[in-house]
Amino acid sequence: MPRILLLATTTGYQTRAFAEAAESLAVDLVFATDRCHQLDDPWRDHAVPIRFHDEDGSVANILAAAAETPLDGVLAVGDRPTVIAAGVMRALGLPGHPPEAAAAARNKRATRDRFENAGLLVPKFALGDFSVDPKRLAAAIGFPSVVKPLALSASRGVMRVNDETELVAAIYRLRALLSSPDIRAERDEVHDYFLVEEFVEGHEFAVEGVMNHGDLNVLAIFDKPDPLDGPFFEETIYVTPPVVPPETQRDMAHAVRQAAAALGLYHGPVHAECRVNPRGVYVLEVAARPIGGLCARTLRFVRRHEPSRPGISLEELLLRHALGNNITPWVREDRAAGVMMIPIPRRGMFRGVIGLDAARAVPGVEDVRITAKIDQRLLPLPEGASYLGFIFARGDRAGQVDAALRRAHERLEFDIVPELRVLQSVHG
Repeated sequence: MPRILLLATTTGYQTRAFAEAAESLAVDLVFATDRCHQLDDPWRDHAVPIRFHDEDGSVANILAAAAETPLDGVLAVGDRPTVIAAGVMRALGLPGHPPEAAAAARNKRATRDRFENAGLLVPKFALGDFSVDPKRLAAAIGFPSVVKPLALSASRGVMRVNDETELVAAIYRLRALLSSPDIRAERDEVHDYFLVEEFVEGHEFAVEGVMNHGDLNVLAIFDKPDPLDGPFFEETIYVTPPVVPPETQRDMAHAVRQAAAALGLYHGPVHAECRVNPRGVYVLEVAARPIGGLCARTLRFVRRHEPSRPGISLEELLLRHALGNNITPWVREDRAAGVMMIPIPRRGMFRGVIGLDAARAVPGVEDVRITAKIDQRLLPLPEGASYLGFIFARGDRAGQVDAALRRAHERLEFDIVPELRVLQSVHG
């Protein structure tokens, strides 16, 4: 039985999807997750314990385990384990993304530098730390501009600013976020810095693909129909295929191919974000990993000349690719598909949701999954790092899917109560 290693932050929703795909392929899926090695398999998943902040040590732990149970392929879910996965593949002689390319893809400053050196469209940008004079950044970039951390994902910490007052406020707000315990626990000095860059007008898209020995195989292009103009950049709806001319889709694919080459990404999944305006395609980032969370459920693939046969999931397609199989005969199904990442409307404690049955009854809606837990503390962007859940829909046209997602969301009502503040009294 072939064996594939999957590196992930936790064994959550996406890892379960990989486990189901592995079972259908008769693949032995081995996990490596960020946990203390002194705990005796607390989640009963037989995962190799690694620490994301110790990349060299994590690679060594995985290689030691692989000496007893050899690996045939490696995949990573999420941004943080991509460099470790790349190091393991290099050490084992497996085709993959080079570690230095995965590291550059994870760092927004390094990404901008490589894109600029390759002659790609890049907004003006400047690196700052929290002692920098905001006037210097304002003079270098101008307004409107965007303040963003170097290494957080899903638009966390990203803020548009329109003048110097907003710039100062955003820097203070970002400093507080990057000083929070969950981020400091990463022990990464990259969080001591941030980027300020020119705001890029235009419509935003996501490109899902696989690098195959240096060549990009585009799996899907997602439209983001909601305008993402700030002050924060919360992604809500992804719909594929996008309603744009074929030449625009080709331009995006070409730009992402160039961007991946500029980073040095070589073999494995990639997820890119880009903006399109009259000047052309601005590739904002290319991550060395697949689309995150449950969003992969929007993608189904069928054999090019056998579209009536049952399709496969993105997870199964990536497992096949990791094993060295040719995946070019597989293409995305003809039907339009989409997902809404249900936004968190306000800060507070989650108490529940009503209207699930009504939302699931909307024509075209396949499922509604609430991933927030009862009594979970909710934080909206820019500080937040999660969603309330996901709505999935399919239809004959992208417009139908978009409308179904919005109608389902309108039928949901979330009970979010204010947090109780603990007051301390002083006596004496």
